[in-house]
Amino acid sequence: MRDILPDLRARCADGVPFALATVVAVHGSAPRDPGAVMAVDAAGTVLGSVSGGCVEGDLYEVAREVLAGSGPRLMSYGISDDEAFGVGLTCGGTIEVLVRAYASEGERTELAALLDLIAADRPVAEATVLSGAAETGARLVVRPADAGPTTGTLGNEGLDAAVTDDARGLLAQGLTGIQRYGAHGQRRMQEVAVFVRTYAPPPRMLVFGAIDHAAATARIGSFLGYRVTVCDARPAFATRERFPTADEVVRAWPHTYLESTEVDARTVICVLTHDPKFDVPLLVAALSTPAAYIGVMGSRRTHHDRLARLRAAGVDEAHLERLASPVGLDLGARTPEETAVSIAAEIIQHRWGATGRPLGDLTGAIHRDR
Repeated sequence: MRDILPDLRARCADGVPFALATVVAVHGSAPRDPGAVMAVDAAGTVLGSVSGGCVEGDLYEVAREVLAGSGPRLMSYGISDDEAFGVGLTCGGTIEVLVRAYASEGERTELAALLDLIAADRPVAEATVLSGAAETGARLVVRPADAGPTTGTLGNEGLDAAVTDDARGLLAQGLTGIQRYGAHGQRRMQEVAVFVRTYAPPPRMLVFGAIDHAAATARIGSFLGYRVTVCDARPAFATRERFPTADEVVRAWPHTYLESTEVDARTVICVLTHDPKFDVPLLVAALSTPAAYIGVMGSRRTHHDRLARLRAAGVDEAHLERLASPVGLDLGARTPEETAVSIAAEIIQHRWGATGRPLGDLTGAIHRDR
């Protein structure tokens, strides 16, 4: 949704009807995860993608029919035939896609309120009925309990209450998926399928050290969807001109800033200073946080010296094992840009618990978490 968010908000503001196709389930290998969207507006303009090109042509026709008034439709696409003439996924998986229209002013106004929350990085979840003993396409927008009321309805108070409770739990975990209930929200029943899409604020990437490698890392961090902060104590280096893609540039001692800012289990920290007076106190602070990844630049010799300094500062071995150092995967990187790709690759590997090896050397499912 975020990749076409400005375009969707513009269409809502301008009163342009459109249909939205949303991936709600993935089975086996597939190009996009649940939550991926494609929009088709009244002029026939296509925004976004749900499969990388495999089924967009068919979904375009379905979206036009839905926009013309045929009602919401749940589509399923599996592997195409051997000659690839059929509509399907050449990668062998299956996706389910909900197509619904935002044709009326009221529908677009309701969606615009959700899009405004997403654009403002407010945590919010959208629950949509897919099938069963409730109206397909019915929507409920859920915010954290202390952030505002729910809006919309799935058909009755019992179902709304059960879905609200579960959506808040999924939102806290940053998870998206299908939940099943009885017609009035009863647990452990299968009468109603509800797709819950959560929108948590973007995860943070904290880059310490205002060097060329930091500029490249900030660029790729933004590309991957992180909210990027670059921090350096040197005013001449920590400038907006040097880091135009960063969301913020902070002039402060790195450890002081880290101790004062929010770090959660999705945050990634990249320490590119490789200067003991900066990185030792910074890493002592970083290792006390729940950060998902802590990567540190430097040679192997520098790393061994750094470990000795951290041990002397009282850091135990269990915490030292969290350090990804020397930072990045072995790609043979030379330039700052290549090094940034190496760092990004390691961050992705850590996130999904993958091997980092060439896929051609492996067997089995590519997306093992599915």
